[in-house]
Amino acid sequence: MSKLYGTGVALVTPFHGNGNVDYEGLTNLLKFTAEKGVDYYVVQGTTGESATISAKEKADILDYIKKNNQHHLPLVYGIGGNNTQDVINTIKSTDLEGIEAILSVSPYYNKPSQEGIYQHYVTIADASPVPVILYNVPGRTGSNISASTTLRLAKHSNIIGTKEASGNLEQAMLISRDKPDDFMLISGDDMLTLPLYSIGAVGVISVLANGFADVFKEIKESVQVNDYKKAARAAFQLLEINPLMYAESNPVGIKQVLKEFGVCGNFVRLPLIPASQDLQDSISKSLQQMKADLSAI
Repeated sequence: MSKLYGTGVALVTPFHGNGNVDYEGLTNLLKFTAEKGVDYYVVQGTTGESATISAKEKADILDYIKKNNQHHLPLVYGIGGNNTQDVINTIKSTDLEGIEAILSVSPYYNKPSQEGIYQHYVTIADASPVPVILYNVPGRTGSNISASTTLRLAKHSNIIGTKEASGNLEQAMLISRDKPDDFMLISGDDMLTLPLYSIGAVGVISVLANGFADVFKEIKESVQVNDYKKAARAAFQLLEINPLMYAESNPVGIKQVLKEFGVCGNFVRLPLIPASQDLQDSISKSLQQMKADLSAI
């Protein structure tokens, strides 16, 4: 699955002020991120506000992206949840033609045991016609996929990788050390992308890549030639902007960045609300500083 190496952008879903999907904004976003160097699109992950998008809208968005993928980038599609049978039903009812893999978040809220998590993913992988990427994000799900559970699941022929967003470097190291050679460790934390590259990760599925895919491209290309100083300089550019992306929950911050860049509006769906004036001002100031820093190089 080397086509999923590098930077996957967790695409936001642009909206109009009335809450409808903004397909012109989505077109702009696909073009903007591709031209800045993303390697693949991740559709309807958490950053895409999948929790507040209907099944019909998800199908329409996926179909639209397939038809407007002018750079012919690989597609990963988010299908996950805390009802195993419902996830399987969704997989069976979704047109997965042209999809390289599904990204499936660990069951949230009901906090299953490690054996429950294992059985959940095995059942999904057995049913899925395309490969499965695990998604471990304890900060949202309320439970962690342990390294040992990830490594058990890595033995399944239809589970090809994990998006590791636990923030636990020791856990990531255990996975990297003991995983099969063809099992992909993917960073799920933008600011840990470079450290995870250094221990064997193949890339990142990124929020910030919606606006700064060129920075992640520079990190990746620098790592490929073992220039970790240059990779670090690139990563350091994101240190001030990154926490602002989560100050009022994701994707509120990155949508404000995209509004500043003229890509799409900053509208989100309730219970999220657009960036407050304080956050807008902080993001604008951070972007101005980034621009000034780059011009000084």
